[in-house]
Amino acid sequence: MDLHSPAAAPADSHDVIKVRGARENNLADVSLDIPKRRLTVFSGVSGSGKSSLVFGTIAAESQRLINETYTAFLQSFMATPSRPDVDALHNLSAAIVVDQERMGVNSRSTVGTATDAYAMLRIVFSRLGTPHIGTSSAFSFNSPEGMCPKCEGIGRVSDLDVTRLVDAELSLNQGAIIVPGFTVDAWYTQVYRGSGFFDPDKKLKDFTPAEWDDLLHKPVTKVKIGTSNLSYEGLAVKVRRMFLEKDRESLKPGIRAFVDSVATFAKCPACDGARLNPAALSATVNGRTIAECSAMQISDLAEFTRDIRDESVRPLVANLSGTLDSLVEIGLGYLSLDRESSTLSGGEAQRVKMVRHLGSSLTDITYVFDEPTVGLHPHDIRRMNNLLLLLRDKGNTVLVVEHKPETIEIADHVVDLGPGAGPNGGRICYAGDVAGLRASGSLTGRHLDHRARLRDRVRRPRGHLSITGASLHNLRNVSVDVPLGVLTVVTGVAGSGKSSLIHGSLAGRDGVVTVDQSAIRGSRRSNPATYTGLLDSVRTAFAKANGVKPALFSANSEGACPNCKGIGLIYTDLAMMAGVASVCEECEGKRFTPKVLTYTLRGKDISEVLAMSVAEARAFFTSGPSRAVLDRLSDVGLGYLGLGQPLTTLSGGERQRLKLAIRMAEKAGTYILDEPTTGLHLADVDQLLGLLDRLVDDGNSVVVIEHHQAVMAHADWIIDMGPGAGHDGGRVVFTGTPADLVAHGDSLTARHLRDYLHGSGA
Repeated sequence: MDLHSPAAAPADSHDVIKVRGARENNLADVSLDIPKRRLTVFSGVSGSGKSSLVFGTIAAESQRLINETYTAFLQSFMATPSRPDVDALHNLSAAIVVDQERMGVNSRSTVGTATDAYAMLRIVFSRLGTPHIGTSSAFSFNSPEGMCPKCEGIGRVSDLDVTRLVDAELSLNQGAIIVPGFTVDAWYTQVYRGSGFFDPDKKLKDFTPAEWDDLLHKPVTKVKIGTSNLSYEGLAVKVRRMFLEKDRESLKPGIRAFVDSVATFAKCPACDGARLNPAALSATVNGRTIAECSAMQISDLAEFTRDIRDESVRPLVANLSGTLDSLVEIGLGYLSLDRESSTLSGGEAQRVKMVRHLGSSLTDITYVFDEPTVGLHPHDIRRMNNLLLLLRDKGNTVLVVEHKPETIEIADHVVDLGPGAGPNGGRICYAGDVAGLRASGSLTGRHLDHRARLRDRVRRPRGHLSITGASLHNLRNVSVDVPLGVLTVVTGVAGSGKSSLIHGSLAGRDGVVTVDQSAIRGSRRSNPATYTGLLDSVRTAFAKANGVKPALFSANSEGACPNCKGIGLIYTDLAMMAGVASVCEECEGKRFTPKVLTYTLRGKDISEVLAMSVAEARAFFTSGPSRAVLDRLSDVGLGYLGLGQPLTTLSGGERQRLKLAIRMAEKAGTYILDEPTTGLHLADVDQLLGLLDRLVDDGNSVVVIEHHQAVMAHADWIIDMGPGAGHDGGRVVFTGTPADLVAHGDSLTARHLRDYLHGSGA
């Protein structure tokens, strides 16, 4: 182990977090000292063990120890996470994880409520609003005092597309009701079949208007079926009550998907989407209602609050202005306080959480960040770096998992893990200051100053896709041609309109495939082997080698462990909080029955194959359909991923690259990728550029929404959006080659790309 620690405090000091013998996941008995009240960046390729060390060991143990300080009564209502696999951890402080998980996913959570900015605004209106209507709760859409009575503070009203509830070609006895849980033999359906209001053998398309009304809209009525007196309720009435009147996020995933397919949402006609009742909407401050303030772009609202000079609210307005200014400073000035939290990207959500902590009075906290630069233009990365330093300067320990050199370079201390991923990682390659990292010879050190260069010759387009008059979100009647047969990169600061332009205008066209970072539909049983179809050929190979049925080698079928039903874990649902998972004691997490594990393929049983990484599996499957799938996974930089790793554990960037590996086999024509460098180490970006080149050279068109300067430099064509974010953006400020942008452009992108290339001597 090459361990340099010039920036660390003495090993016997309380000014370091001491990690001794960490073995969580792939960590290879790691021991190190991390300086407290400093900014430490953890670098290394994807799968090298950064998250296992920072999140899975340090943060997890800190939070576990805090939980142990609560009374036994309170702990009985809490999840009890297991202790990380580590010999010792000393000098921990309370850890706050600021990650990219979606925040406040119910429809009542907004940027305003998540940052407390709306709460402060409500107090201002309760004191200064004219006419005076009451306390701050009178302006809350989450309170009966302030919410619109029609939409109950949601701002939208929902209705049903009743044609999607039934199949009119069938009778009730044939299963005409197609609502989940309403099968022919289900209790609900038996009430409809036996109600006597219509013939259950009559096809619905032959129903009279009165029969249709009885089936769909009849209010609760008592009916007698056999000897039982039962309540009959029209199908549309029942579905509305059971599903639409509940918060969407509280529904099970299958029901949620059904609701999304049958529900139609419209702006509430009573409040015009403002969520508030008429009284709350009547009060104004400086000529604006609270709903108008909430709908303003945050940068504009910050200016508005500076004009509120009443002495009675001066300290409150100062706090509100500070929060709004922080949101602007971190590159989120284009949002509004009424923006639903669930619509934020992972990077936006992490930055909103960060602003919440900037105003905290707590010090000597350990803040843990997961790639805080995700989704940020180079212009915004500088502002993010300033906020990380501000948190440190308040007396906190800041731990950052990051790939971007701009953030690595501001670190007081760097811990580089590797040298590779999975079993080839988990070791400390370097620990010390940034100058030492450059001289260390580690993979990160060698690539820290690496720069992609402009192409010597750009490809010539063979046509184009036209976008005409695009006006989604902040787009200002944008018309632009996207060239075909080349690599096009769409750039611009966060909120400039890149995604609105490309996803809003190109996605869905014939031959266009969008590969994004959205969650992959699937249960906790889904993994890369099942999602890519790789498991089908693996099961066939096992069956052929052992002369048995392929179904035995499916954890979702005959071969599944009966105790855990093939999941490998036992999930205990806790009514008041998140459930707890524990390894199945019967199969020890292997997912299959002991009998199935006696069958082997070249000395490996099925659980051992699923435990392999993609790279290990490529060495095991040297040909055939399995190897073809594995090669594509390796091509997109997922060689470290475990074949049996649950899809729910993948990051957004990993999900996108997994989808790309599948779609590459389809010969789509035009691929749209959204920030494919997310989560990629500097060394892996070159591999991604090679993959993008292969896609184009194979006759495809590739359109990439991206902030990474290496991808910009490598492009054939650039479409730059801006000049700013929100209403300061929404225009095309440049189209042309990267060389033209560098030579003649004056946008933020042009300036940062010039700086980037200058660093390589280009």
